Amino acid sequence: MRVIIEADGGSRGNPGPAAYGALIRDADTGEIIAEQGEAIGVATNNVAEYRGLIAGLQLARQYTPEAELEVRMDSRLIIEQMAGRWKVKHPSMIPLAIEAQKLAPFGVEWTWVPREENKAADAILNAVLDEAQGKAARHPRSAAGAPLAVNESVAEPLAAEGEKAKNPLIGWRNHLHGEPTTMIFLRHGVTENTVRKLFCGSGGADPGLNELGEEQAARAAAWLKRQCDIDAVVSSPLRRTRETAAVVGRELGLDVDLEPGIAEAAFGEWDGLSFANIMERWPTEIEEWLGSTAIAPPGGETFDSVYERVIVARDRLLRDYAGKTIVAVSHVTPIKMMMRLALDAPMRSIYKMELAPASITTIQWWPDGTPSLRNFSVVPG
Repeated sequence: MRVIIEADGGSRGNPGPAAYGALIRDADTGEIIAEQGEAIGVATNNVAEYRGLIAGLQLARQYTPEAELEVRMDSRLIIEQMAGRWKVKHPSMIPLAIEAQKLAPFGVEWTWVPREENKAADAILNAVLDEAQGKAARHPRSAAGAPLAVNESVAEPLAAEGEKAKNPLIGWRNHLHGEPTTMIFLRHGVTENTVRKLFCGSGGADPGLNELGEEQAARAAAWLKRQCDIDAVVSSPLRRTRETAAVVGRELGLDVDLEPGIAEAAFGEWDGLSFANIMERWPTEIEEWLGSTAIAPPGGETFDSVYERVIVARDRLLRDYAGKTIVAVSHVTPIKMMMRLALDAPMRSIYKMELAPASITTIQWWPDGTPSLRNFSVVPG
Protein backbone atom coordinates (compact mmCIF):
# COMPACT_ATOMS: atom_id res chain seq x y z
CA MET A 1 0.00 0.00 0.00
CA ARG A 2 1.16 3.53 -0.78
CA VAL A 3 -0.08 6.43 1.35
CA ILE A 4 0.18 10.20 0.89
CA ILE A 5 0.47 12.50 3.89
CA GLU A 6 -0.84 16.02 3.33
CA ALA A 7 0.02 18.48 6.10
CA ASP A 8 -0.09 22.20 6.70
CA GLY A 9 0.14 24.69 9.54
CA GLY A 10 -0.40 28.40 9.94
CA SER A 11 -0.72 31.27 12.37
CA ARG A 12 -2.66 34.50 12.27
CA GLY A 13 0.05 36.98 13.23
CA ASN A 14 3.28 34.92 12.94
CA PRO A 15 3.58 34.42 15.82
CA GLY A 16 -0.09 34.38 16.66
CA PRO A 17 -3.03 32.03 17.15
CA ALA A 18 -1.94 28.90 15.28
CA ALA A 19 -3.20 25.49 14.17
CA TYR A 20 -2.27 22.59 11.96
CA GLY A 21 -4.13 20.17 9.71
CA ALA A 22 -3.02 16.74 8.51
CA LEU A 23 -4.50 13.80 6.67
CA ILE A 24 -3.46 10.54 5.08
CA ARG A 25 -4.99 9.25 1.87
CA ASP A 26 -4.68 6.13 -0.26
CA ALA A 27 -2.36 7.04 -3.14
CA ASP A 28 -4.24 4.83 -5.61
CA THR A 29 -7.83 5.69 -4.81
CA GLY A 30 -7.44 9.17 -3.29
CA GLU A 31 -9.66 8.11 -0.38
CA ILE A 32 -8.93 9.88 2.93
CA ILE A 33 -8.06 7.28 5.57
CA ALA A 34 -7.73 9.58 8.59
CA GLU A 35 -7.33 13.26 9.38
CA GLN A 36 -6.47 15.45 12.34
CA GLY A 37 -6.39 19.14 13.22
CA GLU A 38 -5.47 21.03 16.37
CA ALA A 39 -5.37 24.63 17.52
CA ILE A 40 -2.04 24.94 19.32
CA GLY A 41 -2.25 28.40 20.85
CA VAL A 42 0.36 31.02 19.95
CA ALA A 43 3.09 29.83 17.58
CA THR A 44 4.87 30.74 14.35
CA ASN A 45 3.92 29.46 10.90
CA ASN A 46 6.95 27.17 10.78
CA VAL A 47 6.27 25.64 14.18
CA ALA A 48 2.65 24.99 13.17
CA GLU A 49 3.77 23.42 9.89
CA TYR A 50 6.15 21.07 11.70
CA ARG A 51 3.36 20.16 14.11
CA GLY A 52 1.19 19.29 11.09
CA LEU A 53 3.94 17.08 9.65
CA ILE A 54 4.37 15.29 12.98
CA ALA A 55 0.60 14.71 13.21
CA GLY A 56 0.55 13.27 9.69
CA LEU A 57 3.41 10.89 10.44
CA GLN A 58 1.65 9.78 13.62
CA LEU A 59 -1.54 9.09 11.65
CA ALA A 60 0.41 6.99 9.16
CA ARG A 61 2.06 5.04 11.96
CA GLN A 62 -1.32 4.41 13.61
CA TYR A 63 -3.43 3.51 10.57
CA THR A 64 -1.00 2.33 7.86
CA PRO A 65 2.26 1.31 9.58
CA GLU A 66 3.53 -0.89 6.72
CA ALA A 67 2.70 1.47 3.85
CA GLU A 68 5.19 3.33 1.68
CA LEU A 69 4.88 7.06 2.38
CA GLU A 70 5.00 10.24 0.39
CA VAL A 71 4.76 13.55 2.30
CA ARG A 72 3.31 16.53 0.45
CA MET A 73 3.53 20.04 1.92
CA ASP A 74 3.54 23.56 0.50
CA SER A 75 6.36 24.56 2.89
CA ARG A 76 9.56 24.27 0.85
CA LEU A 77 11.56 24.97 4.01
CA ILE A 78 10.28 21.90 5.84
CA ILE A 79 10.41 19.61 2.79
CA GLU A 80 14.03 20.57 2.06
CA GLN A 81 15.04 20.24 5.73
CA MET A 82 13.44 16.81 6.10
CA ALA A 83 15.00 15.63 2.83
CA GLY A 84 18.39 16.63 4.26
CA ARG A 85 19.16 19.27 1.63
CA TRP A 86 18.79 22.28 3.97
CA LYS A 87 20.04 22.61 7.53
CA VAL A 88 17.71 23.20 10.48
CA LYS A 89 19.14 26.33 12.10
CA HIS A 90 16.42 27.94 14.23
CA PRO A 91 16.52 26.69 17.86
CA SER A 92 12.73 26.35 18.09
CA MET A 93 12.67 24.14 14.98
CA ILE A 94 15.44 21.68 15.89
CA PRO A 95 13.53 19.54 18.42
CA LEU A 96 10.48 19.42 16.13
CA ALA A 97 12.63 18.33 13.18
CA ILE A 98 14.21 15.63 15.32
CA GLU A 99 10.79 14.36 16.41
CA ALA A 100 9.61 14.25 12.79
CA GLN A 101 12.76 12.41 11.70
CA LYS A 102 12.21 9.87 14.45
CA LEU A 103 8.64 9.23 13.25
CA ALA A 104 9.50 9.12 9.54
CA PRO A 105 10.16 5.55 8.36
CA PHE A 106 13.04 4.72 6.04
CA GLY A 107 12.44 5.69 2.40
CA VAL A 108 9.88 8.51 2.78
CA GLU A 109 9.43 10.58 -0.39
CA TRP A 110 9.43 14.32 0.39
CA THR A 111 7.47 16.41 -2.15
CA TRP A 112 6.89 20.16 -2.26
CA VAL A 113 3.54 21.14 -3.79
CA PRO A 114 2.01 24.56 -4.56
CA ARG A 115 -0.44 25.89 -1.97
CA GLU A 116 -3.44 25.20 -4.20
CA GLU A 117 -2.55 21.50 -4.17
CA ASN A 118 -2.58 21.42 -0.37
CA LYS A 119 -6.10 22.76 0.14
CA ALA A 120 -7.44 19.82 2.16
CA ALA A 121 -4.91 20.18 4.99
CA ASP A 122 -5.25 23.98 4.87
CA ALA A 123 -9.04 23.70 5.22
CA ILE A 124 -8.69 21.52 8.31
CA LEU A 125 -6.34 23.91 10.10
CA ASN A 126 -8.44 27.00 9.28
CA ALA A 127 -11.69 25.39 10.40
CA VAL A 128 -10.12 24.33 13.70
CA LEU A 129 -8.53 27.75 14.16
CA ASP A 130 -11.86 29.47 13.44
CA GLU A 131 -13.55 27.40 16.13
CA ALA A 132 -10.76 28.09 18.63
CA GLN A 133 -11.28 31.82 18.04
CA GLY A 134 -15.05 31.56 18.44
CA LYS A 135 -15.88 32.07 14.80
CA ALA A 136 -18.64 30.18 13.01
CA ALA A 137 -17.23 27.20 11.14
CA ARG A 138 -18.19 23.67 10.32
CA HIS A 139 -16.31 21.44 12.78
CA PRO A 140 -14.24 18.93 10.76
CA ARG A 141 -14.56 15.30 11.76
CA SER A 142 -11.90 12.63 11.77
CA ALA A 143 -12.20 9.48 9.66
CA ALA A 144 -13.65 7.77 12.75
CA GLY A 145 -16.23 10.53 13.22
CA ALA A 146 -14.66 12.03 16.34
CA PRO A 147 -14.19 15.81 16.60
CA LEU A 148 -10.72 17.09 15.93
CA ALA A 149 -8.67 18.37 18.86
CA VAL A 150 -8.67 21.93 20.09
CA ASN A 151 -6.00 22.92 22.59
CA GLU A 152 -6.21 26.43 24.01
CA SER A 153 -2.80 26.35 25.68
CA VAL A 154 0.10 28.39 24.36
CA ALA A 155 2.30 26.29 22.06
CA GLU A 156 5.84 25.74 23.29
CA PRO A 157 8.48 24.59 20.78
CA LEU A 158 10.27 22.63 23.50
CA ALA A 159 8.73 20.07 25.83
CA ALA A 160 8.43 20.91 29.51
CA GLU A 161 11.41 19.87 31.59
CA GLY A 162 9.51 17.00 33.21
CA GLU A 163 8.45 15.62 29.84
CA LYS A 164 11.94 16.03 28.44
CA ALA A 165 13.47 14.08 31.29
CA LYS A 166 10.84 11.38 30.91
CA ASN A 167 11.05 11.01 27.14
CA PRO A 168 13.96 13.07 25.75
CA LEU A 169 14.35 13.58 22.02
CA ILE A 170 17.07 11.81 20.09
CA GLY A 171 20.15 14.00 19.79
CA TRP A 172 19.34 16.00 22.92
CA ARG A 173 20.45 13.50 25.52
CA ASN A 174 23.22 13.94 28.05
CA HIS A 175 24.78 12.10 30.98
CA LEU A 176 21.53 12.39 32.96
CA HIS A 177 20.04 9.77 30.66
CA GLY A 178 22.90 7.31 31.19
CA GLU A 179 25.67 6.24 28.85
CA PRO A 180 24.72 4.85 25.43
CA THR A 181 26.09 1.57 24.14
CA THR A 182 27.84 2.31 20.86
CA MET A 183 27.89 -0.49 18.30
CA ILE A 184 30.23 0.06 15.36
CA PHE A 185 29.28 -2.51 12.72
CA LEU A 186 32.09 -3.33 10.34
CA ARG A 187 31.34 -5.39 7.25
CA HIS A 188 34.13 -7.88 6.49
CA GLY A 189 36.66 -7.30 3.71
CA VAL A 190 36.19 -8.90 0.32
CA THR A 191 36.68 -12.58 -0.53
CA GLU A 192 36.87 -14.18 -3.96
CA ASN A 193 33.14 -14.88 -3.63
CA THR A 194 32.53 -11.18 -3.01
CA VAL A 195 34.45 -10.26 -6.16
CA ARG A 196 32.53 -12.85 -8.23
CA LYS A 197 29.18 -11.72 -6.72
CA LEU A 198 28.27 -15.18 -5.45
CA PHE A 199 25.76 -15.95 -2.70
CA CYS A 200 27.85 -16.64 0.38
CA GLY A 201 26.24 -17.30 3.74
CA SER A 202 26.31 -19.51 6.80
CA GLY A 203 26.75 -23.20 6.13
CA GLY A 204 28.50 -22.73 2.77
CA ALA A 205 32.10 -22.81 1.61
CA ASP A 206 33.13 -20.16 4.20
CA PRO A 207 35.93 -18.45 2.21
CA GLY A 208 38.57 -16.27 3.81
CA LEU A 209 39.74 -12.80 2.84
CA ASN A 210 41.69 -12.31 -0.35
CA GLU A 211 44.63 -9.90 -0.59
CA LEU A 212 42.38 -6.88 -1.17
CA GLY A 213 40.17 -7.94 1.73
CA GLU A 214 43.17 -8.03 4.06
CA GLU A 215 44.15 -4.52 2.96
CA GLN A 216 40.60 -3.31 3.57
CA ALA A 217 40.62 -4.83 7.06
CA ALA A 218 43.91 -3.08 7.86
CA ARG A 219 42.58 0.30 6.69
CA ALA A 220 39.43 -0.13 8.75
CA ALA A 221 41.43 -1.10 11.83
CA ALA A 222 43.71 1.93 11.52
CA TRP A 223 40.69 4.21 11.01
CA LEU A 224 38.92 2.81 14.07
CA LYS A 225 42.02 3.32 16.21
CA ARG A 226 42.15 7.00 15.18
CA GLN A 227 38.45 7.66 15.69
CA CYS A 228 37.63 6.57 19.22
CA ASP A 229 38.41 4.34 22.18
CA ILE A 230 37.07 0.82 21.63
CA ASP A 231 36.25 -1.40 24.59
CA ALA A 232 35.65 -4.72 22.81
CA VAL A 233 35.61 -6.48 19.45
CA VAL A 234 33.04 -9.12 18.57
CA SER A 235 32.66 -11.10 15.39
CA SER A 236 30.40 -13.39 13.45
CA PRO A 237 31.87 -16.92 13.58
CA LEU A 238 32.38 -17.12 9.79
CA ARG A 239 35.95 -17.14 8.55
CA ARG A 240 35.94 -13.82 6.64
CA THR A 241 34.59 -11.92 9.65
CA ARG A 242 36.96 -13.65 12.08
CA GLU A 243 39.92 -12.73 9.86
CA THR A 244 38.73 -9.11 9.59
CA ALA A 245 38.14 -8.94 13.35
CA ALA A 246 41.57 -10.41 14.06
CA VAL A 247 43.21 -7.53 12.18
CA VAL A 248 41.11 -5.02 14.13
CA GLY A 249 41.84 -6.77 17.43
CA ARG A 250 45.59 -6.72 16.84
CA GLU A 251 45.52 -3.02 15.97
CA LEU A 252 43.48 -2.19 19.08
CA GLY A 253 45.15 -4.67 21.43
CA LEU A 254 41.88 -6.49 22.11
CA ASP A 255 40.74 -10.11 22.02
CA VAL A 256 37.86 -11.06 19.76
CA ASP A 257 34.64 -12.61 21.10
CA LEU A 258 32.26 -14.50 18.83
CA GLU A 259 28.57 -13.62 18.46
CA PRO A 260 26.68 -16.18 16.32
CA GLY A 261 23.60 -13.97 16.11
CA ILE A 262 25.33 -11.60 13.65
CA ALA A 263 26.35 -14.32 11.18
CA GLU A 264 25.21 -14.02 7.57
CA ALA A 265 21.93 -15.60 6.44
CA ALA A 266 22.09 -19.21 5.29
CA PHE A 267 21.42 -19.45 1.54
CA GLY A 268 21.19 -23.23 1.44
CA GLU A 269 21.51 -24.73 -2.05
CA TRP A 270 22.15 -21.30 -3.54
CA ASP A 271 25.41 -20.82 -1.65
CA GLY A 272 28.37 -20.35 -3.99
CA LEU A 273 26.15 -19.56 -7.01
CA SER A 274 25.53 -16.31 -8.87
CA PHE A 275 22.14 -14.66 -9.25
CA ALA A 276 22.09 -15.67 -12.93
CA ASN A 277 22.80 -19.32 -12.01
CA ILE A 278 19.95 -19.32 -9.51
CA MET A 279 17.51 -17.64 -11.91
CA GLU A 280 18.26 -20.34 -14.44
CA ARG A 281 17.88 -23.30 -12.04
CA TRP A 282 15.29 -21.99 -9.54
CA PRO A 283 13.28 -19.31 -11.40
CA THR A 284 10.08 -19.80 -9.39
CA GLU A 285 11.80 -20.14 -6.03
CA ILE A 286 13.92 -17.00 -6.38
CA GLU A 287 10.91 -14.95 -7.50
CA GLU A 288 9.05 -16.11 -4.40
CA TRP A 289 12.10 -15.40 -2.23
CA LEU A 290 12.41 -11.87 -3.63
CA GLY A 291 8.70 -11.32 -3.03
CA SER A 292 8.57 -12.35 0.63
CA THR A 293 11.03 -12.20 3.52
CA ALA A 294 9.15 -15.16 5.05
CA ILE A 295 10.34 -17.52 2.28
CA ALA A 296 13.72 -19.26 2.49
CA PRO A 297 16.04 -20.46 -0.28
CA PRO A 298 15.98 -24.27 -0.61
CA GLY A 299 17.67 -25.55 2.54
CA GLY A 300 18.31 -21.97 3.73
CA GLU A 301 17.05 -19.35 6.16
CA THR A 302 14.35 -16.71 5.83
CA PHE A 303 15.18 -13.04 6.29
CA ASP A 304 12.45 -12.96 8.95
CA SER A 305 14.43 -15.56 10.92
CA VAL A 306 17.62 -13.55 10.53
CA TYR A 307 15.82 -10.50 11.89
CA GLU A 308 14.63 -12.40 14.96
CA ARG A 309 18.11 -13.69 15.82
CA VAL A 310 19.60 -10.23 15.21
CA ILE A 311 17.19 -8.83 17.82
CA VAL A 312 18.38 -11.49 20.29
CA ALA A 313 22.01 -10.68 19.45
CA ARG A 314 21.39 -6.96 19.89
CA ASP A 315 19.87 -7.56 23.32
CA ARG A 316 22.76 -9.80 24.32
CA LEU A 317 25.33 -7.19 23.25
CA LEU A 318 23.46 -4.45 25.14
CA ARG A 319 23.50 -6.61 28.26
CA ASP A 320 27.15 -7.69 28.03
CA TYR A 321 28.61 -4.35 26.90
CA ALA A 322 26.25 -1.80 28.47
CA GLY A 323 27.58 1.76 28.20
CA LYS A 324 30.65 0.65 26.19
CA THR A 325 31.84 1.08 22.61
CA ILE A 326 32.27 -2.12 20.62
CA VAL A 327 33.21 -3.10 17.09
CA ALA A 328 30.96 -5.86 15.72
CA VAL A 329 32.33 -7.45 12.55
CA SER A 330 29.44 -8.83 10.55
CA HIS A 331 27.84 -9.19 7.11
CA VAL A 332 25.44 -7.38 4.79
CA THR A 333 22.18 -8.97 5.96
CA PRO A 334 22.64 -8.70 9.77
CA ILE A 335 23.86 -5.10 9.51
CA LYS A 336 20.82 -4.19 7.38
CA MET A 337 18.61 -5.84 9.99
CA MET A 338 20.25 -3.74 12.72
CA MET A 339 19.54 -0.66 10.60
CA ARG A 340 15.91 -1.70 10.17
CA LEU A 341 15.65 -2.28 13.92
CA ALA A 342 17.17 1.12 14.78
CA LEU A 343 15.03 3.05 12.29
CA ASP A 344 11.82 1.12 12.94
CA ALA A 345 11.63 0.65 9.16
CA PRO A 346 9.50 -1.87 7.24
CA MET A 347 11.22 -5.13 6.29
CA ARG A 348 11.24 -4.21 2.60
CA SER A 349 13.65 -1.38 3.43
CA ILE A 350 16.54 -3.87 3.50
CA TYR A 351 16.33 -4.07 -0.29
CA LYS A 352 17.03 -0.33 -0.52
CA MET A 353 20.28 -0.36 1.49
CA GLU A 354 23.74 -0.90 0.05
CA LEU A 355 26.74 -1.74 2.21
CA ALA A 356 30.25 -1.53 0.80
CA PRO A 357 32.85 -4.13 1.83
CA ALA A 358 34.78 -3.11 4.96
CA SER A 359 32.34 -0.22 5.53
CA ILE A 360 31.30 1.09 8.94
CA THR A 361 27.80 1.70 10.29
CA THR A 362 27.39 3.07 13.82
CA ILE A 363 24.31 2.86 16.04
CA GLN A 364 24.03 4.07 19.63
CA TRP A 365 21.48 2.49 21.97
CA TRP A 366 20.48 4.48 25.05
CA PRO A 367 19.62 2.72 28.34
CA ASP A 368 15.87 3.16 27.72
CA GLY A 369 16.21 1.39 24.35
CA THR A 370 16.15 4.49 22.13
CA PRO A 371 18.49 4.10 19.13
CA SER A 372 20.42 6.81 17.32
CA LEU A 373 22.00 6.19 13.90
CA ARG A 374 25.40 7.92 13.79
CA ASN A 375 26.62 6.92 10.32
CA PHE A 376 25.92 4.41 7.55
CA SER A 377 28.26 2.51 5.19
CA VAL A 378 31.28 4.77 5.73
CA VAL A 379 34.34 3.43 3.88
CA PRO A 380 37.52 4.25 5.86
CA GLY A 381 40.12 6.13 3.89
